[in-house]
Amino acid sequence: MSAEVITKEDLEAFRVELLSDIKALLGTKIEPAKEWLKTSEVRALLKVSSGTLQNLRICGQLKYSKIGGTYYYRHSEIMKLLQNQTKSL
Repeated sequence: MSAEVITKEDLEAFRVELLSDIKALLGTKIEPAKEWLKTSEVRALLKVSSGTLQNLRICGQLKYSKIGGTYYYRHSEIMKLLQNQTKSL
C-alpha cells in the first residue's frame, strides 16, 4: 500500500483550479458585493424600471443616500428588501 503526501501548495493549487472551474460553469464573474450601488446597478440587480425604483424610495421601502444628483443604495438594504418581499409571498 503506497502513501501519497499532500502539501499545502497542492491544496492551494486545487482550490484555485476548483474556483476557476466553478466560475466557468456559472459563466459569471464572482466578485464581492460593493457596499454602495448606483441606481443603474440596483435596477439591473432587481430587474425593475426607474419608476419602480423611485416608488421604492418614495414609499420608504428602500433607503438611499443622495450626493449631488446621484442616488446611492446600500447593498445590505437591497438584501433586506428582497428578504422582506420573499417573506410576504
